[in-house]
Amino acid sequence: MSWNPALEPGCPDAIGIDAIETLIIPRSRDLGGFEVRRALPAPKRQMVGPFIFFDQAGPAEFVTGQGVDVRPHPHIGLGTVTYLYRGEFQHRDSIGSDQMILPGAVNWMVAGRGVTHSERTSEATRKAPHSLFGIQTWVALPERYEDVAPSFEHHGKEALPEFDADGVNLRLILGHAYGKSAPAKVYSDTFYADVTMQPQSRLPLPDDHEDRGLYITEGSVSIAGQTFDAGRMMVFRPGDKITVAAGERGARLMILGGATLEGPRYIFWNFVSSSKERLDDAKQQWRRGDWGKGLFDLPPGDRAEFIPLPA
Repeated sequence: MSWNPALEPGCPDAIGIDAIETLIIPRSRDLGGFEVRRALPAPKRQMVGPFIFFDQAGPAEFVTGQGVDVRPHPHIGLGTVTYLYRGEFQHRDSIGSDQMILPGAVNWMVAGRGVTHSERTSEATRKAPHSLFGIQTWVALPERYEDVAPSFEHHGKEALPEFDADGVNLRLILGHAYGKSAPAKVYSDTFYADVTMQPQSRLPLPDDHEDRGLYITEGSVSIAGQTFDAGRMMVFRPGDKITVAAGERGARLMILGGATLEGPRYIFWNFVSSSKERLDDAKQQWRRGDWGKGLFDLPPGDRAEFIPLPA
């Protein structure tokens, strides 16, 4: 079985190392019991296509009674994508969504002009030891869609297009690639997929997207005669045909990209915008805390606390 009649795997060594435009080593931070590695934004790269934040959460182990408690906090101008390898979250947001996130499913929350949400380990899961490992990304919205009404979509793993070919399993999380389209509504040209590769298998990256990158979560890959281990992100030169080969232990990757947006974005805390004035307005409204009277409200069922605006 072939990936695509028009997209056969090539030789990973057939390209030069200059095909890798940017190599990113994520910075780590401890969130009280588990580590988060942030690959985007990076000093030399703000976005890959529309992807503007890329966080690896875990892997982490929790004892009975412990878990993750991300208190209600706001977003504007972006969509958040939550995708888990292990564990679970309970997502609640200010438009009334209350959804368990399980491994292999996708949560797609479009903040638009403003939304608030929380993510917590459920009480049922806290009753026993448990683990957490996943990726959360932010997708910047094109300028004309930055003020859309907030929305939420959840799609179970059975709803996501999946490929099995030549030792490679791929689940398409968002956008389109390899002739398939994921079900969530996106606002610009996008692709995002979870890829598991057996040892020595090869994966051709999509060649119909302007920006393309990959992040290694487990194992290693070979590109342009060099080996790259887990915890590295690579962004590739547009137009080159890129094939990656898994190492001796195999690999798990997130591949991502799409069309570049109109320009860079202003970022403050959880706010992303093409307009500094819109960013400042969001700051003021969250600081005031006039819930339900402006851009922001608190999620039903999780209104007892929230994260204050950073100084």
